[in-house]
Amino acid sequence: MPVPVGSVPSGPHGPTTFQKLKMGAMMGGSVGLIIGFIFGFTNIVRFGPGPNGMLRTLGQYMVGSAATFGFFMGIGTTIRTESSPIAAQAFASVNRRPFILPRQHQYPRSSGEQST
Repeated sequence: MPVPVGSVPSGPHGPTTFQKLKMGAMMGGSVGLIIGFIFGFTNIVRFGPGPNGMLRTLGQYMVGSAATFGFFMGIGTTIRTESSPIAAQAFASVNRRPFILPRQHQYPRSSGEQST
């Protein structure tokens, strides 16, 4: 069933806090995977794979780094989205559409100009 036109609130709508948490965790996880691959590969080349083998050691670096980056990026994104109502109202009042007032004041002419 279609939604009536008047029931949908107007204005810009952004993602919810939970969606921002997921987005931050996914971004942090992907960055963590890349950093974990680089750091893990460098350590395997320098010190050897160890008793777990090359792929398992590399995977441990990647998963650990992805989990850490994802956790902190998700938390940081969530904290950044929360704001006080006073700050939200101030932001909304500053970013509203400007309106033009009718011209009500006639500026006095300078002494050098002549009126016609």
